Amino acid sequence: MKKKSQLNQKIEAVTPRTLVVGIDIAKEKQWARFVDCRGVECGKAMYFSNDRTDFEAILAKIREISKKNSFADAIVGMEPTGHYWKALANYLMKQDCVHVVLVNPYHTKKAKELDDNSQTKSDKKDALTIARLVKDGRYSEVYLPHDIYADLRVLTTARNSVNRQKNALENTILAVLDEYFPEFTRVFKHPFKGKAAMQMLKACPFPKYILELGVEGVQVEIKKAAKRSVGRKRAQLLVETAQSSVGVDYGVDVARCKLRLLLESLELVNRHLAQIEAEMAEALQKTGIAEYLLSIKGVGVVSLAVCLGELGDPLRFDDPRQMSRMAGYNLVEDSSGKNKSGTCISKRGRKGLRRVLYQMALTCVAVNPELKELYHYLKTRKVNPLKKMQALVVISKKLLTLIYTLAKKKQYYDPAKVFGEVRKNQLMAA
Repeated sequence: MKKKSQLNQKIEAVTPRTLVVGIDIAKEKQWARFVDCRGVECGKAMYFSNDRTDFEAILAKIREISKKNSFADAIVGMEPTGHYWKALANYLMKQDCVHVVLVNPYHTKKAKELDDNSQTKSDKKDALTIARLVKDGRYSEVYLPHDIYADLRVLTTARNSVNRQKNALENTILAVLDEYFPEFTRVFKHPFKGKAAMQMLKACPFPKYILELGVEGVQVEIKKAAKRSVGRKRAQLLVETAQSSVGVDYGVDVARCKLRLLLESLELVNRHLAQIEAEMAEALQKTGIAEYLLSIKGVGVVSLAVCLGELGDPLRFDDPRQMSRMAGYNLVEDSSGKNKSGTCISKRGRKGLRRVLYQMALTCVAVNPELKELYHYLKTRKVNPLKKMQALVVISKKLLTLIYTLAKKKQYYDPAKVFGEVRKNQLMAA
């Protein structure tokens, strides 16, 4: 009933005195189409650029059509295409009597053939499809934070970008090792985490240089970075492994130079990552709810900062189920007649939010007694036991509920209040 009520509210927002504008966003040029509450076009399509002059021109066009047809307000719909839509949305949201909304690109793709029964696609046609979807209430509200949550979102985006660079560099380094010294990871299982491993990669990464140094020389080199953690046995193992290595023996000197440059880049990326995470910790404290949410055992500073960066202010939601839907955790099925399918999550939401919630859930089921108990119950209950990934989704949704409740009530995590009476009885019976 609640979903129906929300859709009705959106439909009722488009009155006979409302101008509906559909805009197909692009990097440089975009189309705008104008319709009334019935979907009838008002005025000619407009082609405009991504600059201040044309932003003012589209606003003037909206006001001109509104004045001519006695429209009192305007709803502007657009697809969230990359980051290109944000500048125009930010500009229009500051104007009087202009309401900006978003239309799912998937909906546009499915609805574009309704008007002409043709799979033809063009920006001009898409703009009209977007306008008519908005007219029917098929849109979502825009959320562009302008407070500390905007900072968290920018920092989250920056961290994701730096992490991609880090993963790319680590994979490239491993590719070099696979060619010249594939056995290196047998001696150092985590080459990017240990000080000794990083020192060897910098000083003598390949068998040729390791054999030149010998056991004593390798031990001296290792002790420059890790004086206590690695002893003579590890140095002896490295030399023995180098003697039996199947790595190629050509272009070794150039490969060593390449590896050194990659390692320098990796160290720079790690410094950038540490700086971003420090900024995230500082921004998180300014939200006013960090101390309550961090009281959940298993929730860390960086993971919480990323979660709030993806989610925004938890208090802008009316119910934690809205947060679950935003993450794409709402269940869907594909049943028809006698054919009944199973259910799965829709994944129609922010994948970055699902990713961080999954990581938080993994930690919580390991260190949080209450969530660990729930996780094992979900997997082992007699009726409809869940698989590992399904149980983790439930834990993720539970985390969203905890975040919403603690933020709203400004209370610390209390193990006694995590579950309601029904769930407590289920756990006790199990």
